[in-house]
Amino acid sequence: MTRGVLPRRRSAAGRLGVLSGVLLAATVVVSGCTGSALFGGGAAGVPTSGAGGSGSSGVAPSGGATSGAGGATAAAPEGSGRVRGEFPVVSERQRIRLYAEARLSTMTLEQKLASLVMVHVGGADPAPLQAYLTANQPAGLLLLGDNVPGSSAQAAALTDALQQSQGLGTLVAIDEEGGIVARLAEDGYPAADTLKSAPVAATADAFAQRAALLESTGMTVNFGVVADVTADPGSFIFERALGTDASSAADRVAAAVGAERGHVFSTLKHFPGHGTVSGDSHTSIPSTSLPLDEWRSDVAPPFAAGISAGAELVMFGHLAYTAVDPLPASLSPEWHRVLREELGFEGVAVTDDLLMLEASGVPAYADRTANAIAAVSAGNDVLLYNSTVDLPPLVASLAAAVRAGTISASRVDDAALHVLTLRRELWLQQHPAA
Repeated sequence: MTRGVLPRRRSAAGRLGVLSGVLLAATVVVSGCTGSALFGGGAAGVPTSGAGGSGSSGVAPSGGATSGAGGATAAAPEGSGRVRGEFPVVSERQRIRLYAEARLSTMTLEQKLASLVMVHVGGADPAPLQAYLTANQPAGLLLLGDNVPGSSAQAAALTDALQQSQGLGTLVAIDEEGGIVARLAEDGYPAADTLKSAPVAATADAFAQRAALLESTGMTVNFGVVADVTADPGSFIFERALGTDASSAADRVAAAVGAERGHVFSTLKHFPGHGTVSGDSHTSIPSTSLPLDEWRSDVAPPFAAGISAGAELVMFGHLAYTAVDPLPASLSPEWHRVLREELGFEGVAVTDDLLMLEASGVPAYADRTANAIAAVSAGNDVLLYNSTVDLPPLVASLAAAVRAGTISASRVDDAALHVLTLRRELWLQQHPAA
């Protein structure tokens, strides 16, 4: 992903860091083959493929046998006890996953937990933001209007100063839906209030322009594709919804995600859908008794369409479908199961601002630490805070919950792996020569 500026030239130390990361990942053994082969490089003494492009692997047989036309391999001499095999063809996605797994294997429990948190640090001075990144190593930062009060060039200067980890991109997120939810002053492009009644192509055009603006300012995650459906003008989400019925919303959500692809990571929100509930989740826990089957037909299609179009993140709302789970979806293991198993989502699940739970006034959600523990346990990969939080005490509480068995260690690993995979993908987009 280009950001409108040339990537920094890596120093010798930086290049060594990249090499070290690759060598670390190369220790992973898959299907009996060493990881170095999985990263696309041949080992010394191992013949390369012949015509047809299929690579071969294993111990070279005596007598200098090589692969023939079409990538076939010659058998080892009889009695040698050696069998030639072929290295599997590994996709870029698999290489990213292997790198993420290797990075995960080097992290402490506390480091893994810190990597699941995204916060807002106020102001347009990059120094405090960078200091927070350096000290805490979170998943990334959420930028609000106070971070980008000026021009897009000033915003780009801010984000360009934020560096986190060699080999992993910095997730810099922003709510840029357009219309009434826009942080960048230069975003005058059409938004949902007009796009819902315009041809689908208009949504693609608007989000293509919006994505280009975000890319030019160095934003890497947009919390900007509203997949909620409602035909009720009295709903607080009505003006922000891209459709008044599931079909029209699905078409426009898919168009918005498609327009953002390759420019900024897309986020679908607010799963499982605000449109059928009454109330505003900023100040309450809205609820509905809508059955799951009706949700599947009337509410789910825009989320399914956005996932099919390639959305990298899904944001969970603080709203309850009581026929499915009395808990808010953001804290519901069942809704996370539905997202993963029924809709097939494999990306990063992020909460809406967790401070909204505290602001709801519901006593059960007054404790910040308890909310965080429940959010991780439910299946979220990123805990979002619309304000700066003191991360070490929160991480310590989460770690204690893991050691007590309240949060499973495998759940933490799964969440951290999702985040590391996304950040590795981002880094490679920003450093195509790597």
